[in-house]
Amino acid sequence: MPLSDMLLNSVVLMHGVWNSPIALIPIAIAAIYFGWRIVEFIPFTRRIIERREGGN
Repeated sequence: MPLSDMLLNSVVLMHGVWNSPIALIPIAIAAIYFGWRIVEFIPFTRRIIERREGGN
């Protein structure tokens, strides 16, 4: 299968996913989960940076 056919198939598949609200629900849940996990680590990394700056 040529590269252009693979790209076209992936674009068509993603177009179908973005138009289906049922398919978007798991994507939205995953985005919420990973966004929450990232937010949890921000204060932790901020404390590490503050300790390094305070030690200098």
